[in-house]
Amino acid sequence: MSDAVQMNSVRKTFGRKVAVEGIDLSIPEGSLYGFIGPNGAGKTTTIRMIMSILFPDSGALSVLGKKSAVESKDRIGYLPEERGVYKKMKVAAFLTHMGRLKGLDARGLKPKVMDWLERVELADVAKKKCEELSKGMQQKVQFIASVLHEPDLLILDEPFSGLDPVNMRLLRDLINEQHSNGRTVIFSTHVMHQAESICDHIVMIHQGRKVLDDTLGDIRARFDPRRIHMETAESGDHSESIARVDGVDHALLKDGVHEIALRDGVDPHEAMTRLIGATRVNSIEIKRPTLEDVFVRIVTGDENHADPALVRAQILAGEQGDEGAEGGAS
Repeated sequence: MSDAVQMNSVRKTFGRKVAVEGIDLSIPEGSLYGFIGPNGAGKTTTIRMIMSILFPDSGALSVLGKKSAVESKDRIGYLPEERGVYKKMKVAAFLTHMGRLKGLDARGLKPKVMDWLERVELADVAKKKCEELSKGMQQKVQFIASVLHEPDLLILDEPFSGLDPVNMRLLRDLINEQHSNGRTVIFSTHVMHQAESICDHIVMIHQGRKVLDDTLGDIRARFDPRRIHMETAESGDHSESIARVDGVDHALLKDGVHEIALRDGVDPHEAMTRLIGATRVNSIEIKRPTLEDVFVRIVTGDENHADPALVRAQILAGEQGDEGAEGGAS
């Protein structure tokens, strides 16, 4: 299988700021890759270099076997981070225009546009001007524009930003459908649980550097679980007594469940046995590390000196900012 995208030692700076440093990346055709990391990590800069919107200071890259995306532009669908439509154009006319720009034959294009609008629950806005739509609606229109020509490579930069949960689910299903049809899909997000629910391969980027590049399954296998969720038979907060159990680092009561963090190197199954022996338990389970947990562990490792609480706060700040985006409806 050949690579849809190949990057070798790619570096990009803006003045004195290093935005991307030494990224090596091979994305096979037909794969579904997620670029994750906090806002400002370098995800969008990486995508813009893949799209030939920006050019690297050094290193080499190829897209669909060509030296730049420009040579393969009609085989690529792109949803940029900065949303934008032709505001004065009517929705169906805008999508027809975008399809023609991508080389689609005018014959049969109108019903194809209408079919897509129906699928994203926007059939009733076909004759409205784009500027009359909410930002969430405009975002769905732009998604249609990125897939209308059935591209070989689909690149989506923060595609879920500003959407409500219902439309997030709709878009996730559509992305999975594109992937199932054999297309290579790359999308970036700072909301890591979104990537966890959809991707089969994860690339973590932090401060312009790639810090992890692996399948979701291998990531889960590599990073041992260090948390246990336990519900005790007796009500109340038993965190102090739980923390005294051998192998437990600390415990916290949250929504009636004790979240227990284990010390490094502690076998979670052995810890569970000790916990069951120390108190009456209604339920107990190993909590697998999330991508956020993995990211925090990587960037706060022994050779780094970042504060885990600060890293989590930065991630949370980005998610909260996204939740407040306009256009959540429709």
